[in-house]
Amino acid sequence: MHTDKSVIGEKSVDNSESAADAIARAKRLIRHYYAALDKADGPQLADAMVRFCAEDLVWRGFHPFNELTGPRAVADQFWTPLKSALRHMQRRMDLFFAGRNEIDGFQSVWVASMGHLMGLFDRPWLGIPPTRRIAMLRYAAFHKIEGDRIVETAMFFDIPHLMVQAGLHPFPPQTAAHLVQPGPMTHDGLLFDEQPPDEGRRTLAAIDFMLNDVATWKNPDEIALVDELRRSWNEDMIWWGPEGIGATYTLERYAEQHSGPFRAAFRDRRFNGHLCRMAEGRFGGFFGWPNLTLTPTGGFMGMPGSDRPGDMRVIDMYRRDGDKLSENWIFIDLLHFWKQQGLDVLDRMQSLSGR
Repeated sequence: MHTDKSVIGEKSVDNSESAADAIARAKRLIRHYYAALDKADGPQLADAMVRFCAEDLVWRGFHPFNELTGPRAVADQFWTPLKSALRHMQRRMDLFFAGRNEIDGFQSVWVASMGHLMGLFDRPWLGIPPTRRIAMLRYAAFHKIEGDRIVETAMFFDIPHLMVQAGLHPFPPQTAAHLVQPGPMTHDGLLFDEQPPDEGRRTLAAIDFMLNDVATWKNPDEIALVDELRRSWNEDMIWWGPEGIGATYTLERYAEQHSGPFRAAFRDRRFNGHLCRMAEGRFGGFFGWPNLTLTPTGGFMGMPGSDRPGDMRVIDMYRRDGDKLSENWIFIDLLHFWKQQGLDVLDRMQSLSGR
């Protein structure tokens, strides 16, 4: 019988630990970490992070936070100001899964989650004025676990979406819909328990097929975009895009409202790779730092065209149905991308809001 070790303050010394046990242990660690972090305020935030994270933690977040090192820096620069602004914060998770990372040959164990951080927006954050109303910050996170510590985190969050909730409009009207985005239609995205390994392999295969197929960006004279997408996606697919692009439903509308315009907007597209790509059950995802480098020569998001390349840091989360993908939640660091194009959205929003 497997003996459950403490996930706090004790290194695993069981070299015979099975893959399932390692994943279960990592999930327990992250659930304990979230519980401590969500309960903490002020100085307790740094204590909670130190308890669970390595001293040299690498934390990757959206602009203006970018890459931070060490748990205290993350607590001081990100969590303390955010929790001071979004008071009585709740973590409302929609996805929680874990697995081994395909990118390093399935050696490392990662835990991912996605949902909203909800609170009362009572104080300014990043110059965004408070509303004194409920606000919801979309987030997705990947955590790399070694022993009993989190050694890397990628936590991406939709700051422009929070701006819109505060009555600011950082971008021109988007082609798809602005929504507070729900979790999976099936309401089964919290994989706290062990999942059948074959299901995770099928999900990862579906994600890999889509990536390799889309990577070709086939000549439209050879195959119509909808027909290409149909190879990877179910007809009733939903693409939950970030603020500034929006959400779109059904394969045909996805082609019309995002995929087609996105492909037309860019040239010199370079895929930089992922740092983690994994799946468990019928859910999976990946992130890169950055995933893509693109030149928006055709204009993008209502902005004029440019000959200046820009990086896109992206987290994608997926739900598989059958052998194809049905839902996709996307987090893109658009503030970083547009800053590379010469537009500092945060500075402009602070000027417009008079702060």
